[in-house]
Amino acid sequence: MSSAPPDGLLIGDDGVARCFWGASHPLYAPYHDHEWGTPEGDDVRLFEKICLEGFQSGLSWLTILKKRPAFREVFHGFDIDAVAAMGDADVERLMTDARIVRNRRKIEATLHNARRAMDLRDEAGSLAAYFWTWEPPRRSVGLDWATLRSTPTTARSKALARDLKRRGWRFVGPTTAYAFMQAMGLVNDHVAGCAAYDRVEEDAAAFVRPRVGRSSTSSGDSNHHVGS
Repeated sequence: MSSAPPDGLLIGDDGVARCFWGASHPLYAPYHDHEWGTPEGDDVRLFEKICLEGFQSGLSWLTILKKRPAFREVFHGFDIDAVAAMGDADVERLMTDARIVRNRRKIEATLHNARRAMDLRDEAGSLAAYFWTWEPPRRSVGLDWATLRSTPTTARSKALARDLKRRGWRFVGPTTAYAFMQAMGLVNDHVAGCAAYDRVEEDAAAFVRPRVGRSSTSSGDSNHHVGS
């Protein structure tokens, strides 16, 4: 991060202005341009991301991104029910798989969190309905890099982490929660001047927020935190 330009922007070989990290590695550009910050309403993708953010703890996201295909393979595409059905033998098997991060606590937390996700899905109707209740008001302009660099957590991410921990989730601290919110589009943290910023705002304006008590494809809006 210390090598970032003052404005947090880099111009790629294609002439596109991106958040500097999005132009720092070939794998990052498509992830930055088409995934990061795009509003997500699919339970599987939401579950995958919060699990992978847990695996990232202490590592770089690039490390996880390189291993993401293997993570998807060994965790059944992050199908919540399939992961919840995994057991001790699966943990031992995964501890020998060098393609993923072989951290026993994180692997066990993924299985454990899948079971908590099933509980939350039963309560809220979908993971998407729950997570989107934590969306803060949308900003009217992109933030500058200095502000973003000094904001690893927010009051909303701290509250989300507390609520998930209250529900028994593991590896979901405030920094992990905020990284999840950034990646899944609950906030748009592409820096001011990034070509993706306006595209994400257009996607957010068109995105139908799921409602608590209905499926993630249901229409409507909600600002109620489940269980609050």
